[in-house]
Amino acid sequence: MRLTSLPIGLVLLVATASPSSASLVPRAIHKIHGAAVRHTKSLARDLRVAFGGVLVAQPNTQSTHAVYCKQGKSGTFPVGGNIGGSGNNTDSVSSSRASGSSSRAPGSTTRTSSGTKTSTGAKPTDTASASSPWKLTQSHEGNSFYDGWDFFTGSDPTHGIVQFLDQNAARANGLLDVNGAGNAIMRVETTPNVANTRKSVRITTQSSFNGGLITMDAVHMPTGCGVWPAFWTNGPNWPSGGEIDIVEGVHDYTHNQATIHTDGGCRLSTNNLQISGTVIGGTNCAALTTGNQGCGIRAPTSNSFGAGFNANGGGTYAMQWDSSGIAVYFFPRGSQPADITAEVPRPETWGAAQARWPADGCDPFKFFNNHHAIFDTTLCGDWAGGVWNSAGIPGQEESCAQRTGFSTCDAFVRANGASMSEAYWEVKSVKIYQFKG
Repeated sequence: MRLTSLPIGLVLLVATASPSSASLVPRAIHKIHGAAVRHTKSLARDLRVAFGGVLVAQPNTQSTHAVYCKQGKSGTFPVGGNIGGSGNNTDSVSSSRASGSSSRAPGSTTRTSSGTKTSTGAKPTDTASASSPWKLTQSHEGNSFYDGWDFFTGSDPTHGIVQFLDQNAARANGLLDVNGAGNAIMRVETTPNVANTRKSVRITTQSSFNGGLITMDAVHMPTGCGVWPAFWTNGPNWPSGGEIDIVEGVHDYTHNQATIHTDGGCRLSTNNLQISGTVIGGTNCAALTTGNQGCGIRAPTSNSFGAGFNANGGGTYAMQWDSSGIAVYFFPRGSQPADITAEVPRPETWGAAQARWPADGCDPFKFFNNHHAIFDTTLCGDWAGGVWNSAGIPGQEESCAQRTGFSTCDAFVRANGASMSEAYWEVKSVKIYQFKG
């Protein structure tokens, strides 16, 4: 919300408030948006190019469906005097994905066969202790992991060569399972040769949330040439409902890219950003006026995505959305904070976020509302297909065209089912918390 739209009394209040009280103003004045959903498709394609300077890390400090948009072109810019070395490349292709969800009655709560209590509305479960300001409202894990998710079966709006299956079909085809360790498995078809598309899975939470904290603990994520996995959240009426890409990349990339896409007016404020990642795009996050580029931030470590993530046994991603803004954290296996394990998260103790979009440049309750969490794995399509011949991204020092000997992504994927052996998610849990206040 712009300051100029506030009553003069409130302006004076903000101007004179202490820092701690001022941080409460966005929460006090924002209104929760009503759910409004519709099908929309759009496509924008814009490969990113090499840039010569980057922001350096700073020390600690579906039923109806909505639309999802991928990243686009980014450029070089210095921020706050922190300039990195040259020679870093970034690429991505913009496109929109139909996604969605059906909402349950507020406060509805169910207990699964595994004993996991899940609240799908505003009334939270009583699981968090007084030591955490966050209360657990949804938990997806074990044999009941797939309870509370819708299976998307439409064509892929990002033009990937996949056929998304419903739950029964996915199980019958061996693509969906809960393994002996109690982890949810979502695979891609590995039939040696296919004429057109490969079968895959895409799921969306039935319930939505406004603000909150979401954690996703995975052991393995899809990787390999032709593969494009993502874990993200999305609102209605794209881009007005906003989009938060928590985990995303293509091919053999090893560094995660977290990105937001919004309506016009949201910018990435880079003053005292305090992140471990690197800003790789512009600071205007508006999708429709910037070729859908969004505001992207790349992780600093090679165990945050793809083969490196899998070799390390995975880890936990967390996305915090509150009055201070939006932040994405990553904890490699073995370094997850005890408060996350105990379901009493305290983000203020986690140190520097991997990515952050502060409220002073982008009001988190104006540009983001009624979000659903989504997993999907598509193949080729706008981004992965578009950068088939590109190299220079961490993990992709050689292009997939060079590595495979195939001139196109589609041709490779259709003729090489064995290459899809690593194209699967293995997820221990997804948990959604709401702020107690």
